[in-house]
Amino acid sequence: MEIKIHNTLVGSKQVFQPIDPEKITIYVCGPTVYNRIHIGNARPAVIFDTFVRLLRQIYPKVLYARNITDVDDKINNAARELGVDISVVAEKYALAYQEDMAALHNLEPDIQPRATEHIDEMINIIQALIDRGHAYVSDHHVLFNVPSMADYGKLSKRNIDDMIAGARVEVASYKKDPMDFVLWKPSSDDLPGWDSPWGRGRPGWHIECSAMIQKHLGETIDIHGGGADLVFPHHENELAQGTCCHDHPVEYVRYWMHNGMLNIGGEKMSKSLGNFITVAELLEQYQGEVLRFALLSAQYRSLLNFTDDLLDQSKAAVDRFYTVLRELKDVEALPVSEFSSLAVVKALADDMNTPEALAAMHQLASELFKSTDPAEKAKLKGQFVTSGQLLGLFNHDPEQWFKQGDADSLSEAVIDTKIQERADAKKARDFGKADEIRNWLLERGVEIQDTREGTRWQRI
Repeated sequence: MEIKIHNTLVGSKQVFQPIDPEKITIYVCGPTVYNRIHIGNARPAVIFDTFVRLLRQIYPKVLYARNITDVDDKINNAARELGVDISVVAEKYALAYQEDMAALHNLEPDIQPRATEHIDEMINIIQALIDRGHAYVSDHHVLFNVPSMADYGKLSKRNIDDMIAGARVEVASYKKDPMDFVLWKPSSDDLPGWDSPWGRGRPGWHIECSAMIQKHLGETIDIHGGGADLVFPHHENELAQGTCCHDHPVEYVRYWMHNGMLNIGGEKMSKSLGNFITVAELLEQYQGEVLRFALLSAQYRSLLNFTDDLLDQSKAAVDRFYTVLRELKDVEALPVSEFSSLAVVKALADDMNTPEALAAMHQLASELFKSTDPAEKAKLKGQFVTSGQLLGLFNHDPEQWFKQGDADSLSEAVIDTKIQERADAKKARDFGKADEIRNWLLERGVEIQDTREGTRWQRI
């Protein structure tokens, strides 16, 4: 089936034409592990996890890589404050990142390369750039010479003045040109460093992704993803390195995909502004699927305003979907015969139109509630379940979904005891006491429902 992708390089949607239909390659920029990630950091992870799920339904093999930056000045500063090696900080927050990704029901990438494991590959690319006249050594630094690449800036589509301002770089005496960027820099004795032809030092930020892509995915990859804030300078510089390090013409990336930013109170969420909410903090109040739904609620290239109302609406929507599954638990879902005909699939294939995909889920839910034909219900349930799983939903048993709570919630044992007390009161025709128990539970966030199968309860 046809997939359309908005390619940042050309500035418009294109029909996806893979390099090799037997093996799709996709790389997404991951976290710098010096702290817990905020919900804005989670947006690209959820978006591209959903996109990979789609690709895997269409192509026989999808090789998905998402890196971890485990050497960086922010990590160095955090380690220095704690008086520990950078590996201690990096390992702690890499593990925390994996926990957050699992809670959001992201599949593990096929490859999760770390920067510190690819120092040799970075050195080799840097040397190749020097050999080909695209980089130079100056004052123990190695820098990429931007004027050596005639079409530098083609990804971000900025002029030189804009790029200098956007790079926010300090004009340094060792630079030939203000736009030149660091590939390798010297390390003092109190900083992590590795031996290199240019002395003990550490890599610049941009070189790691080019090295990991080349090692694990090849000279040219199908798709490169990340946040819109990475277009310049990070991805622009990546493109320069990945193109110029070869002695023959190379197309570094076929399709560049960038997700929009996430706002809190009208401002971009960021650690530097101090207006961020971590995924871990949100998971104390909301289930991972609710957060995932919220992150998919807007088209991925658009700005997402992250509010309490959005979270409440997302919870209501996911609750509705699980209500459908609970009410139809005795209906056996029929396998989907034509995957490409599903409305959710068509929406995702059109440049990841997740709002339309979620609207299609609501439409399926409505049709399931209305249908009275058993055969039609089985067919619709199959479509509903398949579509939900494609979006990364339906990871829980429907009954258990409504019973999840936080640390302050009533335990299931207490709730079950109260429900039994209420049943005994009703049997004794003490309806006043039965109502008191119902209201007592309601005040504590537990709603009970009397059905033909017995009394159900859910947290609200």
